[in-house]
Amino acid sequence: MMQEEQRIAERILMVAGQRGAGKSTCPSEIARMLFPNDWRKKMGAIMQVATNLSIDGRISITQKGKAVDVEKIKGPVRIKQCTLSR
Repeated sequence: MMQEEQRIAERILMVAGQRGAGKSTCPSEIARMLFPNDWRKKMGAIMQVATNLSIDGRISITQKGKAVDVEKIKGPVRIKQCTLSR
């Protein structure tokens, strides 16, 4: 994993862990934390890392409170810690 991707993954996992399984975060919040001046340009990288973490079972990507198939994402999503029942 490249250094930037590693930083993104670490921040996603840290924020998701701090919030716990009951709360989520917006991917743009992660982008703003890491890249305050050009966060919009980094949204693709944020989502790619989040997608990979979701595929690996390390986080859950949700829409309207429900886990979503990362291959079929359309529209805004949230990132949250996985629950044990996943």
